[in-house]
Amino acid sequence: MAPGAACLGVATLVALLSACTLEPNYQRPASPVPALVGGAQAAPAAADIGWREFFPDTQLQRLIELALANNRDLRVAVLNVETAQAQYRISRAQLLPTVDANAVEQAERIPLPVAAASADLSPAAIAALPPSVESGIVAHTYNVGIGFTSYELDVFGHIRSLNHVALQQYFSSSETRRSAQLTLVAEVADAYLVVLADQTLLDITANTLQSQNESYALTQRLFTVGTTTELALRQAESTVDTARANLAQYRQQIAQDRDALQLLLGVPIPDGIDFSRGLDRSNMVSELEEGIPSDVLVNRPDVLAAEHQLQAANAQIGVARAAFFPAISLTGNFGTESVQLSGLFKDHSEAWSFSPQISVPIFAGGANLANLRASKLSRETAVAQYEKAIQSAFREVADALAARDALNDQLGALQALVRDDSAAYRLADMRFRGGVDSYLSALDAQRALYGAQQQLQSVRLTRLQNLVTLYKALGGGLMEHSSAAQTSGRSASLEAPARH
Repeated sequence: MAPGAACLGVATLVALLSACTLEPNYQRPASPVPALVGGAQAAPAAADIGWREFFPDTQLQRLIELALANNRDLRVAVLNVETAQAQYRISRAQLLPTVDANAVEQAERIPLPVAAASADLSPAAIAALPPSVESGIVAHTYNVGIGFTSYELDVFGHIRSLNHVALQQYFSSSETRRSAQLTLVAEVADAYLVVLADQTLLDITANTLQSQNESYALTQRLFTVGTTTELALRQAESTVDTARANLAQYRQQIAQDRDALQLLLGVPIPDGIDFSRGLDRSNMVSELEEGIPSDVLVNRPDVLAAEHQLQAANAQIGVARAAFFPAISLTGNFGTESVQLSGLFKDHSEAWSFSPQISVPIFAGGANLANLRASKLSRETAVAQYEKAIQSAFREVADALAARDALNDQLGALQALVRDDSAAYRLADMRFRGGVDSYLSALDAQRALYGAQQQLQSVRLTRLQNLVTLYKALGGGLMEHSSAAQTSGRSASLEAPARH
């Protein structure tokens, strides 16, 4: 057989042997939650929304873009993915032999009696040697070649299984990065809404303060002419001081809210971002459908990350099983060798060495059995963690859907309450200014209106945040999520272990 054909045959055999592993066949655990969340009719379109479509507010889109580009926590997550990718490449490189070129000079001094005995020289020949070799002979050997050292034939899939572990850990870190990105998008949206809500409350408080200042001035005039009491004057003054304190509190809160948003962005808030209209902006957050199929939850980044950890634990069993079987390693070198540097590349100077080694486990004190047991327990732990991730996702979606109906009812009731209190305050204020009623009636009506307005803005904020929470709980949209999931699936299928 020609040398080329022999090398090709050996390479083919190595490739076939290396394609085998002792990993158990992986099967995704059954979902531990009901098939549908939040309704009797499935509505897959509810999850087909990417974050740009879900947040149509152009200001919010700009802030999210800045956060995705500059947030330090997300940057750490991206670096973790790159680190995991590098670790996978290191593991994959072990499937192939490492070939090195080397050049060696070996010098050895041999005592003359030893050299003479090994060369079987006669006493006369030894006496004829030049004086320079009386103390011994210095021998030189030169070698140049290429070769590989301790390359393990992956007959039982030990290295291949380690490679699968590293691959699944890389996929898991990638999904963790996507989960961090989704969390960041939701946090930026929440922080933006909080600034808008506090700006709305600040505007309401400023308007209330202006109205109370007018009422206080009128009460002072009435008190001066003796048509009202000092009690009414002091109560009007108290309401003004309370509104001023509330105004200062909301100004401080807005400053802190902006700081929190800026921390998420990783850069200063752009000058063009306008918070002046508060929550009175249209199309900030999109609505979602009622019914959510629970199979959407298995495509959440955190759930996919848990599944990849489960697959890594499954591959680790193959590593533990391979430890029970012989390990075969090869060391070889081919080059040229000579006792003189000038003779390295002359005819008949070729030299080669080949040293196969096999190691058969005989006694390990039970370590291999314990490692296999630990690997199986780790897989069971990963199954429990995967199922818990699905259950947590189900609860988040179910809670968000349950809260949505209640918040819609509260919002409608508070909107009606604000209208009623506004009309009542207007009538009470007209009666006070007309001298029909005392200031106390107008004061009570104004307090009721101010409290209702605050409650309304609080519920508006909570409702919008609930939609953001639901978006996050659904994994950021099926369309955007499926694309990444399919990419991971294709990569996994290319690297899927063959089991024999």
